[in-house]
Amino acid sequence: MTEKTPSPLAGLRVLDLSKVLAGPLCAQYLGDMGADVIKVEPPRSGDETRGWPPLRQGGDTQTGAIFLSANRNKRSVAVDLASDSGRDVVYRLARWADVTILSFGPGVAAKLKIDPATLRALNPRLICCDISGYGSVGSMNQGKGYDVILQAFSGMLSITGEPGRPPVRSPFSPVDQGTGLHALVGILAALQARERTGEGCTVEASLFDTATGFLGYFLQNYWERGTEPERPGSGHESLCPYQVFETADKPLILGVANDSLWQRFCAIADLQAIKDEPRFATNAARVAHRAETLAYVEKAMKTRGRADWLKALDEAGIPCSPLHTLGELSSHPHTRESGMVFDYEHPTLGQMKSVAQPLRFNGLRTGLQRPAPQHGEHTHEVLSELGFSEDEISALQTAGTAGPLAR
Repeated sequence: MTEKTPSPLAGLRVLDLSKVLAGPLCAQYLGDMGADVIKVEPPRSGDETRGWPPLRQGGDTQTGAIFLSANRNKRSVAVDLASDSGRDVVYRLARWADVTILSFGPGVAAKLKIDPATLRALNPRLICCDISGYGSVGSMNQGKGYDVILQAFSGMLSITGEPGRPPVRSPFSPVDQGTGLHALVGILAALQARERTGEGCTVEASLFDTATGFLGYFLQNYWERGTEPERPGSGHESLCPYQVFETADKPLILGVANDSLWQRFCAIADLQAIKDEPRFATNAARVAHRAETLAYVEKAMKTRGRADWLKALDEAGIPCSPLHTLGELSSHPHTRESGMVFDYEHPTLGQMKSVAQPLRFNGLRTGLQRPAPQHGEHTHEVLSELGFSEDEISALQTAGTAGPLAR
């Protein structure tokens, strides 16, 4: 018998009023786990990431890759939130929903009359997740949040890059993505609390909180040491040797994370003469004498090619890896075997790849129920489910408050 795709959140109803990355990613994870997710988009433009290159052509439309990465397992409804009739659609959806996710700029949701307080007044069991840049408390609560802005504001940029070089942005948007995951955790906790109390609540997640939370051990080190860290490049300020090294041909990353690994490394790197010296015998000593330690290791690593080193290090149980490109990761046998990358057929965009939800339930991954929707694809379907008559739907479309509309 074929095992069913796990759907632990089957029956959960989610109203996704968010855009770009943090909120959509959170909603996508809920959809991956079986929730019925309805994404509300403006009737003319849709989620702005629909237009971010690279674009996939499908028929007479183009869809941005970032949108495709964060909006599977959703239905799309296009309505004008600035209109009374558009708000009425959202209010009906709020009464229908278990969870609502918002990610508007400061004051925008309140101005549109779709803020958490308004929506929860319509449905006391509703869990409203409000995603913002700096949170609702504090002097920066009106600040607009973007991933790179919070990387700078939090100090994350100050520790990213090579020593003595300018700061480098982490390009995979860790603050946005982390905020989406924190929002997911908060929503799941609120759902558990609602089982006990019968009441919903407002969950807040912010890019500021996420960025600060990610820097927890860096801040702890700063408070203990009292000085700013130097940019570590690929290294780690508390471990040594633990970074990229050049070999005789190609670079690899070496992770000597404790003294047992150091002893094993020295045995295969012909460094027995220094392994027990007071300057190198312990990790703390190696960190204190980082330049000297690295000089010995760098010289040893250049004596052999990468393939030889990877074989020897693997056999000795020492963490290491080649520096893969995205293409190499994508084509690696483990990536395919793990199920973290899968192929599917999009009805309008053709053959696609996607990255799976990074979870398994009883050994199985969650599946693709719906590809990322076309803009407003499910407007008529969802409005009908909410009880709108054909005449009412036609009136909304004629008034331009339900779409999609021609750009």
